[in-house]
Amino acid sequence: MSLSEERLRARRRKRRNRFLRPAAAGLLGVIVLLVGVAIGRALADAPSPGGTRTSVRTLQPQPLPPAAKKTVTVTVSP
Repeated sequence: MSLSEERLRARRRKRRNRFLRPAAAGLLGVIVLLVGVAIGRALADAPSPGGTRTSVRTLQPQPLPPAAKKTVTVTVSP
C-alpha cells in the first residue's frame, strides 16, 4: 500500500466522520427533545394529589303522600 492510498483512505474516513457526527448529534438532540416533551405532557396530565373526587349514584324516587283535599270558595260581587 502506498502513501497516497493511505492518505486517500484517511480522507474518506474524515469525510464520513464529518457528516456522521453532526447527523448523530442532531438525531440525539431530536430524541432528547421528544422525550422531554413526552415527560412534560405526562406531568401536565397527571391528576393533582388531594384533588376533587367525583362519584355518581342514582337515587330512587320515594312515593309521595296523598294530597289533602281543600275546598276554596270564591265570592264575586256584582
